[in-house]
Parts: sequence; structure tokens; C-alpha cells
Amino acid sequence: MNINLDQIVNRIRNYEGLLRKQPIENVFDKLVLHGQSGLQLPNFGDDAAIIPWKEGFLLLAADGIMTRLLINEPYAAGKASVMVTVNDIYSMGGRPLGMVNVLASGDEDHRAKVVEGIKKGCEKLKVPMVGGHLHPDAPGNSPSLAVAILGYSNKLLRSHLAKAGDDLIFAVDLKGDKGCRSVVSWDANSGKTPEELLYRLETLPLIAEKELAQAAKDVSNAGILGTVSIMLENSGKGAIIELDSIPKPAEIELSDWLVCFQSFGFVFSVSPEKSEAVIALFREREITTAVIGKVTDESIVKLKNGPESKVLFNFLKDKITGIVYHPNKGLIDKTN
Repeated sequence: MNINLDQIVNRIRNYEGLLRKQPIENVFDKLVLHGQSGLQLPNFGDDAAIIPWKEGFLLLAADGIMTRLLINEPYAAGKASVMVTVNDIYSMGGRPLGMVNVLASGDEDHRAKVVEGIKKGCEKLKVPMVGGHLHPDAPGNSPSLAVAILGYSNKLLRSHLAKAGDDLIFAVDLKGDKGCRSVVSWDANSGKTPEELLYRLETLPLIAEKELAQAAKDVSNAGILGTVSIMLENSGKGAIIELDSIPKPAEIELSDWLVCFQSFGFVFSVSPEKSEAVIALFREREITTAVIGKVTDESIVKLKNGPESKVLFNFLKDKITGIVYHPNKGLIDKTN
């Protein structure tokens, strides 16, 4: 495979889906780090908030849909709003209980397409939409859609618990096709039954409950390498990633694939002695899974292509979300 590392690094570092994560730091600092205390566990970049409940944990997450997608492809946006929130819950080792939405759309035809997409998404992933709020008078050029979801987990997968020496594992369903036009995406959900989709997703809580991994994230609009890098940033770690180890469909160029929004794509940090068990669980479900790198104590993410290597992120000076965990000090800012 002919790979230009400089082009790959430049594409990832300047990708819109990753750059739009940068403002999170200030909001997180004000509302979470220095916000109202409660029953929740400390959050260090998790895909859902965690509230201890009975013998397990309630998981609470929310996602907003990009305006460009919502305007150009309202049906796809409705489906995506369900998928992304459902994936957030599974990526934490949980199972969804129900969702609510807030939809602003002043155009009746547009609104109907969004609602139909939401309905289809709920049916495909078997999660009920139990309520919400509608703004029917929003201007046609500025619709908005956000979905919140509640889930429950017995054991957790976190964003900040990658450890030096862990294997980085990427699991992806390659049996799909290019997705919606408004973002670079891979659709591995269409054409599959609800039972098939849930059988795949059930792997995540099984991994958590079998304690095969502690750290995981779902690959969303930050792309594959962006999502891995966020998990490493949250964990205060780095990694060496072998580009030729990353599973990829033949019909997509590598540079596009690495920033691709995945309908079913998850990254894990796994102790090497448990890697084969994780891979085997996905193999049973015909999900392509591979070790793509190693976690290091050095806060630098390096990409390798044979003997050549380039730095993707140096978290001693770079930020993506700015959210970093240290086991002795909790949340720290390593750039100051």
C-alpha cells in the first residue's frame, strides 16, 4: 500500500470532525469540572455520563446532529440521531433503555422526513423514543435536532483507562457501503435486520462484563485515528499505530477511511493477554477486528508505515478536547 504519512497526518490534524472537538474544553470546565456536584462519577471524556444505580450504572448521553446533514439529508439525519446515541451507550458497556429528542423544524415536509428517519432508526435498533420537544416555527435554513438517551450497564468501559503496554484494537463491520453525502461515512447498518444489528452491538457489554477491556470509544465524526487519539489524550498516554494494520474496505481511499464516520466501529485499549478473547467475540459475529497499535507512556501518538514514522499528536503541546486524566491528580491540563 502506497502511503504518504505527511499527507495522512495533515488530513487528520485538520479534519473538521476533529477540530470541532476543541471548544469542548471550556464548556467541560465550566459545566462538568466546576459544575454542580451530584451522584455522577467523575467524567474524563466518556461517551456518556455515569450515575451509580442499584448494582450497576445509569448512562446518560446526548448528541446533536450537524446542521449540514440535517438540511441536506433530513431522513438520514433522523436515522443517524438514533444510531449515534445508541452507539454511545454500547461503547460504555451498556444497553439502551429509551430516548427523547428536541427537534426544531419549521418546514412540514422537512420535519416529516426527519421524524420518519428517527422512527426507522428506533425500529432498526429497537430503542423506544419516549418523549421530546418540538419547535415547529424554526426558520427553514436553521433546523436543529438533538437526542438524549438513557442506558444501563453492569460493568463499565471508560474513555480514560488506556494503559501503557495495552493493545489498541479496532473493530469494524466492513460489510457495508459509502454512507450519506454530507459527511464522509460508512453505512454498515442498512440492509441488516434489527436482530443482526443488536447481535453485533451486544459484544460491547459482553466485553465489559467479562472484564476483557476497560477503555473503549465508538468511532464517530472524529474518525478512526481521531477517536483513538482522543482516548489516548483522555488517558494521558500515547501510542504507536501501524497504518497497514487498520482494516479497510477496498472501495475507499485510506485517507478518507481514516476520517470516516462509522455506523459500527469501536476502538479498545486491551491488555495483550486478553486481546485474542476480544477479537474472538467479534469474529463470532463476523466483525473484522485487528490490533492496530500499542499504547505507550509517552504522550505522543505516532503513525508507522513500515520503517517510516511520523508524529500525529504530541499531547505535551497539542490538544483535541483538552480533557486529560492522571491517576494521582485526576484531571490535569498538561499543556500549561
